[in-house]
Amino acid sequence: MSVGLHWQAQAPELPPDAGRAAVEAALRHGGRWPASVDVVFVDDRTIGELHGRFLGDPSPTDVIAFDLGDDGGVEAEIYVSVECARRVAAERGLPVARELALYAVHGALHLCGFDDVDDVQRAAMRAAEASVLAGLGYECDDAESHGSGSAREKS
Repeated sequence: MSVGLHWQAQAPELPPDAGRAAVEAALRHGGRWPASVDVVFVDDRTIGELHGRFLGDPSPTDVIAFDLGDDGGVEAEIYVSVECARRVAAERGLPVARELALYAVHGALHLCGFDDVDDVQRAAMRAAEASVLAGLGYECDDAESHGSGSAREKS
């Protein structure tokens, strides 16, 4: 099983080992490891197109996760907006790498069944994110919020 990282946006700001560790830690937290996951770092235009096509909202978002597996196995793709991570990191005074790791964790947690559509689910998602990020050595940011989504796509 593996986690692949692919950069379609500008140069990587999250070291490959850190990106893989973030996804694996989130999937372990949610009980869905081992898995085969590709994380694709894209621009706002690309993630907006995916958001519109699969979730009916063409606006850019931070992260979208697609569960492509069947029979209980995890085969998935996570798309992360590098532009969004740069904007949010600058607003919060945080490293871009940390924001990218957060988005990767958030997408992976969606694959584990976590959601954030209501206050109760959002609180559980935030607690899981904080736990995973702390385990990876990232500082807590209490102001975190996301406009992310997830979709199930069969290939």
